[in-house]
Amino acid sequence: MPKPTHHIPLERIDECTWRIPRGYKPGMNVEGRIFADDRLIDQIRADQAPEQVANVAFLPGIQMASLAMPDIHWGYGFCIGGVSATDPAEGGVISPGGVGYDINCGVRLMRTKLREQDVQPKIEGLMNALYRGIPAGVGKGGSYLFGGKELHRLLAEGSGYLQTRGWATESDLEHTEAGGCLADADPDVVGGKALARGGDQCGTLGSGNHFLEVQTVEEICDEPAARVMGLEIGTICVMIHSGSRGLGYQVCDDSLLKFRKTPAKYGIQLPDRQLACAPVDSPEGQEYLGAMRAAANYAWANRQLLMWQTREIFAEFFGQAWESLQMNLIYDVAHNIAKIERHTVDGVSKKLCVHRKGATRAFPAGHPEVPLKYRHLGQPVIIPGDMGRASWVLLGLPGSMEKSFGSTCHGAGRVMSRTAAIQHAQGRRIDRELAEQGIVAKCRSWKGLAEEQPAAYKDVSQVVQVVALAGLAKKVARLRPIGVVKG
Repeated sequence: MPKPTHHIPLERIDECTWRIPRGYKPGMNVEGRIFADDRLIDQIRADQAPEQVANVAFLPGIQMASLAMPDIHWGYGFCIGGVSATDPAEGGVISPGGVGYDINCGVRLMRTKLREQDVQPKIEGLMNALYRGIPAGVGKGGSYLFGGKELHRLLAEGSGYLQTRGWATESDLEHTEAGGCLADADPDVVGGKALARGGDQCGTLGSGNHFLEVQTVEEICDEPAARVMGLEIGTICVMIHSGSRGLGYQVCDDSLLKFRKTPAKYGIQLPDRQLACAPVDSPEGQEYLGAMRAAANYAWANRQLLMWQTREIFAEFFGQAWESLQMNLIYDVAHNIAKIERHTVDGVSKKLCVHRKGATRAFPAGHPEVPLKYRHLGQPVIIPGDMGRASWVLLGLPGSMEKSFGSTCHGAGRVMSRTAAIQHAQGRRIDRELAEQGIVAKCRSWKGLAEEQPAAYKDVSQVVQVVALAGLAKKVARLRPIGVVKG
């Protein structure tokens, strides 16, 4: 992780918003804004990420401000936790660095009728069954194989194609962001290497910070909303965090290679070549959007198949059909994606290209893209934390539309690089430390647990408190992990 720069001016706007003035660097088209409180801002100052917030402000056509959520940390080009919106009508650009390598990495949350007292005595056996049954690890393939026309349809239709195969229900699609499919995906522009990597990885967890967690509801903050979601104190839930696997990584890698010369071609000057971009309406921009949407659809299908396998494992373990166990999807959200959305800027409605990199959509009540079940409440927002503390369910608020293009944070945010986390874990058994907290952790390697140890992350409850105070999203429930599968 790069060394921090401490000279960036951060001016306080209010109790949880900070400004990087537009004049900080000649060439910034808008100011930078970071959502953080007094405690988090000190951690943020010690990272390179604020410099990246300022750099993103150079993008042509960028609107309002270059934004960063309280889980901000350094990433490729854009910080992780970054949000920016560009206007194609004003020469606005699309940047692969503003989406990230793991296209449509995201989270889905499923509830069950099981209670903590039913599961806790059996948690070791359940986690062993999930560990054996869910393919996880670097490059790991699974039992679902897609090639040729099938893979083409998967990339074009996302979770909807799985419904035709009997691996998704109508309710699953209704409770997935964008219905589990971005329109105008173009599988034909996805490269051969990406297609080859995707052939056997749909329905696999991957590695790094990806996980499957069995959780229990520990706190309810909004009883009516929790009731609609089927959440009560002690309810057992399953949270799945994964993305587009090797296919999405390769799409990003291929696109960055193609974008090396596009800034010069279109006369775009950037402070960091990792921000390589092209006008949204250019041939290069449209090709990237088509490939990115195809990878996003693959990611939704991946999480759908992970959930389907989880349902099958629970059904076998508890001796009941998953429908009887009421293993219903609450919602699925993307947090590495770019979308064309309509937003109001300075009183003018505009169609914008919204980049969310390590940021989650948080649309308010009444928004037409919120599922009917939740439209009177707002869009469910799922914020995972580290495997030793908690995760949160929230609801989008009108403030998100005013302040952040309908966005909020996506997780806790790292405070240690993976290398530093491994050094910090030397001589320790992270699995035993978690077991002492009542959490059964299964992982393919000691290194995997060391990299993802709780100390490597900010306290997610502190991060969530900031977005609540900022009016981006409101708290519904806090969930505590009792079992974790890591890659």
